[in-house]
Amino acid sequence: MVKTQGENCCPQAGKRILTRHRTCRCFDLGLSSVQNDTHSLCLDLTVKSQSGPGHPWYEVQASVGKKPVFQYDSDSSKMKPLGLLGAKVNATNAWTELTQTLGEVGQELRMIVSDIKLENSVTSGPPTLHIQLSCQCEAERGTAASWHFNINGQPALLFDAMNMTWTVTSPGTRGVKEEWENKGLADYFRRISMGDCRHWLREFLEHWEKVPEPPVPPKKVPDADQSLPMPSIACIILGVIVISPVIIVICCSISRKLAQRSPKKPKEALYQEARLSSPALLSI
Repeated sequence: MVKTQGENCCPQAGKRILTRHRTCRCFDLGLSSVQNDTHSLCLDLTVKSQSGPGHPWYEVQASVGKKPVFQYDSDSSKMKPLGLLGAKVNATNAWTELTQTLGEVGQELRMIVSDIKLENSVTSGPPTLHIQLSCQCEAERGTAASWHFNINGQPALLFDAMNMTWTVTSPGTRGVKEEWENKGLADYFRRISMGDCRHWLREFLEHWEKVPEPPVPPKKVPDADQSLPMPSIACIILGVIVISPVIIVICCSISRKLAQRSPKKPKEALYQEARLSSPALLSI
């Protein structure tokens, strides 16, 4: 474990690091309202007393602001780097130390979750403990550290490591809080969040400026005078070829019907009209 005294938390103050990540959020104690010179590390831990094959009983995912750093599980007992920041710190001494510490913390939490007894619980089977650990520093000083405990998916307890205070967020977990206080777990949680967590944050921040922001690709806007693509032209030509014979057939049919409807004059009537129009024929 890392000692909590005599250490500066953030060697590179002055860069803005947000405290929210899609899988790990920083809660209360000033962790949600971050100033420009504030840095936060969030660890999302899931601990089960029992698990089946292929399902790790212990999983961790960490992020510094919006940048994921690593994930860890009990099956491999190894940390997998995530993102550019994780790739930068992968080869450091802190990476090896952190892997060992996470394994020890997981074993301790597994014993804790095995002893959890909820009051008036309707959930059967071994409980699952979900923890969100957050530590924050500002201007080279630790300003906040907290543990949020969820049991079986329900909010249970909040521990403020700075002030060593507990908040019961579910009435059924008062007994859990008293048991943890009697076991002296407050000191253990404070040592992890005020010592180890800040030490990890400090190590990660040394590589923060070396991680470039990924470029945003420009959006392609189609030109207004862009000509039709070849498939569209081919479709138009094919449509004209198919429709033209149909139009010709329809026109011929209409002409034939009109011709059939017009009355034909007899030959005598035609001859009489010709005599009246020609004086030469009248003498015949």
